[in-house]
Amino acid sequence: MKDNRQRLTGQTAVVTGASSGIGMACAVALGRDGANVVVNYAGNSAGAEATVSAIAEAGGKAFAVKADVSKKDQVEAMFRQAVDTYGTVDILINNAGLQKDAPFTEMSLEDWQFVLDVNLTGQFLCAQAAVQEFMRRGFREEASLSLGKIICMSSVHELIPWAGHVNYAASKGGVMLMMKSLAQELGPMKVRVNSIAPGAIKTPINRSAWQTPEAEQRLLKLIPYKRVGDTSDIGNVCAWLASDESDYIHGATIFVDGGMTLYPGFEDNG
Repeated sequence: MKDNRQRLTGQTAVVTGASSGIGMACAVALGRDGANVVVNYAGNSAGAEATVSAIAEAGGKAFAVKADVSKKDQVEAMFRQAVDTYGTVDILINNAGLQKDAPFTEMSLEDWQFVLDVNLTGQFLCAQAAVQEFMRRGFREEASLSLGKIICMSSVHELIPWAGHVNYAASKGGVMLMMKSLAQELGPMKVRVNSIAPGAIKTPINRSAWQTPEAEQRLLKLIPYKRVGDTSDIGNVCAWLASDESDYIHGATIFVDGGMTLYPGFEDNG
């Protein structure tokens, strides 16, 4: 067993949407654990370079690559660059995602399609490219017990309906069944597929929900553990789930949400 801070030595991870927030935390955690990291971004090049620098400061290796995960040609080019640089890909963190919120009756087809294209189709395209690379490369017993690992970033909203965010909730519900279907199909090949479902995490995308004490107190009513999560909470789980320590976890969603999925509205008998 590798040292618990070097569980991913000799492996390469592609982390999509890694220029900020949860993606950045996952990339840094993987790099700290010894993985070579491909830091994907769509528009925030400065954030991606900050992630690369943080990984280097932690003793890891990384480079940034711009790619729109909803575009097949750009995804394929990103994986080619990863293989050209590090030899192969062992781990995919399917993290890139976004919101375009509106009441259902006012939501445009463009905003519906945009969120589904990035949040769901993007995960499909990246997973497909990753599995094709796993199969091309074959087993590397010195690196991992599995042929490859895919971690899909889902959300508590794969389970909890979310009025006013129907495109986002639909995309995460789709991620849940895509992940489980991939796990069922790819398990015999020893490709391990799981999801992480964050709850309320302090990221730029939801800053208004936690930035002021008043907003944070409202949010805490939904969280039995009574704290808003940090991105490192997700990064730590991500590194462990990518390692052989979790080798028998397959087709599972791990909720990292302080208990948000425990229906806290019923804590006083409803």
